[in-house]
Amino acid sequence: MYRLLSSVTARAAAATGPAWSGGRRGAHGRPGAKLAVGLRGAGPTQSPADPEAAGAELPHEQALSLGSPHTPASPAAKGFSRAIESSRDLLHRIKDEVGAPGIVVGVSVDGKEVWSEGLGYADVENRVPCKPETVMRIASISKSLTMVALAKLWEDGKLDLDLPVQHYVPEFPEKEYEGEKVSVTTRLLISHLSGIRHYEKDMKKVKDEKAYKALKMTKGLMPSDQEKEPKEKGGKNHEKSDPPKAKGEQENEARCRHSKHGKKKNDFEQGELYLKEKFENSIESLRLFKNDPLFFKPGSQFLYSTFGYTLLAAIIERASGYKYLDYMQKIFHDLDMLTTVQEENEPVIYNRARFYVYNKKKRLVNTPYVDNSYKWAGGGFLSTVGDLLKFGNAMLYGYQVGLFKNSNENLLPGYLKPETMVMMWTPVPNTEMSWDKEGKYAMAWGVVEKKQTYGSCRKQRHYASHTGGAVGASSVLLVLPEELDPEALNNKVPPRGIIVSIICNMQSVGLNSTALKIALEFDKDRAD
Repeated sequence: MYRLLSSVTARAAAATGPAWSGGRRGAHGRPGAKLAVGLRGAGPTQSPADPEAAGAELPHEQALSLGSPHTPASPAAKGFSRAIESSRDLLHRIKDEVGAPGIVVGVSVDGKEVWSEGLGYADVENRVPCKPETVMRIASISKSLTMVALAKLWEDGKLDLDLPVQHYVPEFPEKEYEGEKVSVTTRLLISHLSGIRHYEKDMKKVKDEKAYKALKMTKGLMPSDQEKEPKEKGGKNHEKSDPPKAKGEQENEARCRHSKHGKKKNDFEQGELYLKEKFENSIESLRLFKNDPLFFKPGSQFLYSTFGYTLLAAIIERASGYKYLDYMQKIFHDLDMLTTVQEENEPVIYNRARFYVYNKKKRLVNTPYVDNSYKWAGGGFLSTVGDLLKFGNAMLYGYQVGLFKNSNENLLPGYLKPETMVMMWTPVPNTEMSWDKEGKYAMAWGVVEKKQTYGSCRKQRHYASHTGGAVGASSVLLVLPEELDPEALNNKVPPRGIIVSIICNMQSVGLNSTALKIALEFDKDRAD
């Protein structure tokens, strides 16, 4: 059965004959569409006249035309045709702007998937189109998945979030900071407040960078574009401004601009991101960083750290009595996330995309082989937009179900308790949300709170999201809860809100603001 609801102009159809078209679910057909996107069960397409076009974005004159017949929109998609059309156009623009080979989007409204579609190619060399079932690296969204395991263990009384990590993992040495014994806890690890490093090993560079960012923010010189930075940079690039400092100290910080700071490596230039070594378990992975000094006193400053989640995986193993991956697969089974797996090279994983980057000559090339076994918990899973929507809806259901208990006693419990979800989505002091400066990091989610400063002016909606950036991949999962009136819940059931997931096989593509715009488009149609 065709997964794409689209059409072409009669002239394009006559010129090209039967052709494959892109994977869409729940979308109305669109005449004149020209970008190649995926279709289940479709035949192969012809190669472009210029073989080199396989390694770059196709111009409109060479793009393959869509050729599938109209199919009725799904009942769930009814009423969202405007939002779908607008969101598709936005994704085309983003894709063209960054030169991404392929991108896949999924949207659900009130727990029902209303639109999913693939644009471009999952595999450029073999002309495999993206479709809703395309499997890609989700990068740091893996942290939000890991948080569910930690929350379950905490709810079951098997994990104390505030005990020193050595209680569970004695292999991790006790730490000192500036000669003082300090304690690293599970709670601090979750919110990137432990002081454990990220990929940059040079403490001075990290501290200089933070000082320089603080100075820029104090002077109001921070860039306004929230989408410029690669997702894995985390706290190193968007730190909160400190209080005004003494003139001499500010002068010292200002000198950073003329030192090595200007040539600081980004995460995609760090060697550890490209490790090829296979680690058998989380405990073994600790040797990469366990003996390194803490960069900051635990609890004092935000420093985004994927290695912190490697330590959390070891804690999960000891608290649960299961191997980390086995415990996570149980959770994925419970959540019905059947296509979400750890990334390994050997297994045959159907619909797995290939991953790309532009080289120094601005040519599209395959990314090098990497082994993500050292960071399953922080950035090592593969998934689809459909599975991410299921995950987002499970979290939103748990967050809201407590509000509905009085009006509907027959509701099933959430996978996590309402009080657990409230804790997870409550911003944590001293943290930053690198992909939206309006927010804070919470517990493996970034959270923006509801805010409106002036009447008839900008209204900031409450939402939770996490982005991801890996070798050859970018991603986002965003949850926009409905603004519920406790007095008007009688005819409603959770989850209530919009979930947007986007995955892309190109690194350094900022997707959070795009996901938020899409969510607001669907929320507008929903309100109308």
